[in-house]
Amino acid sequence: YHVNIKWGSFKLSYYNEYKSYLRMAEFQSRYHNPLTSRYQSDDMGYIFSDRNKFETWRKLWIILAESEKELGLPITEEQITEMKENVTNIDWDVAASEERARRHDVMAHVHTFGAVAPTAAPIIHLGATSCYVGDNTDLIVMREGLELLCTKLSRCCKELADFAMKYKDLPTLGFTHYQPAQLTTVGKRACLWLQELLLDLTQLEEVHQSIKFRGVKGTTGTQASFLELFDGNHEKVEELDALVTKKAGFKQKFTITGQTYTRKVDAMVISTVAGIGATVNKFCTDVRLLANLKEIEEPFEKTQIGSSAMPYKRNPMRSERCCSLARHLISLASSPLNTAANQVLMVT
Repeated sequence: YHVNIKWGSFKLSYYNEYKSYLRMAEFQSRYHNPLTSRYQSDDMGYIFSDRNKFETWRKLWIILAESEKELGLPITEEQITEMKENVTNIDWDVAASEERARRHDVMAHVHTFGAVAPTAAPIIHLGATSCYVGDNTDLIVMREGLELLCTKLSRCCKELADFAMKYKDLPTLGFTHYQPAQLTTVGKRACLWLQELLLDLTQLEEVHQSIKFRGVKGTTGTQASFLELFDGNHEKVEELDALVTKKAGFKQKFTITGQTYTRKVDAMVISTVAGIGATVNKFCTDVRLLANLKEIEEPFEKTQIGSSAMPYKRNPMRSERCCSLARHLISLASSPLNTAANQVLMVT
């Protein structure tokens, strides 16, 4: 990968192409999680990306500074403007270097932001703790992800409802214990799948609406650092908390927190997502069994190959993949519960 380049004989455009090739070669030489490389949507991938995360940190620092200025702290419009002009101007190499030196991700990005907004550097993160950006961003990201899931699940329900209506009168053999039973219809069976997805959608929407902002709470949730900034004025600190919450786009905030927001929120969100996984696994296992009976089959594309040895096979590969992903989702449910259970005096 190390090449000596003579600029007089090597055009910059070719050099940039070569660097791009090296980056691709390096990418192909490292392990990448197939959950992201194969299965994530572009929208969800961006929501959970480093760029969205760290740009959100910068936006949170801006609304904190704006709110502190509005409430009388000596922060100038020039400082805020400078921050706004550099929200997307993240030097990733500087950030990595700062984190290696400081062993602290938040302070690394405070200094990285300050390097491109030097006038604002003294007031970036003023009075805040790491969880101001870390936890609030996690809540923002979770809410955005849940909103996207609600949209996609609603669309899925609509497609399945159309399918059920189309085949509502088509008779088929019903099963109990996977043994032949009385007749039913293809549409009625689809309604069983749809009913569970609608239950998931209802719960998903409820969880999405329930997400609260951590707000401006200080290091242990006492707001002591902000009380010091505002000379002990409790009303201004409460107003700051409300103002930042509103600017962040939330209608409600936690009344009380420790250092972090309660990790029961994470458990609640993951449990809801895992519930969707349970529904998907049942739905798609039914499809796989029915495919064996040649009652329902997945689309089979013109150039698709069912097997390297038996290309005529019509494997239900979409349903198989859904079941694999569903099992993974279900397995995640216990982790945030264990995290919540073990917070103890770590974050009070």
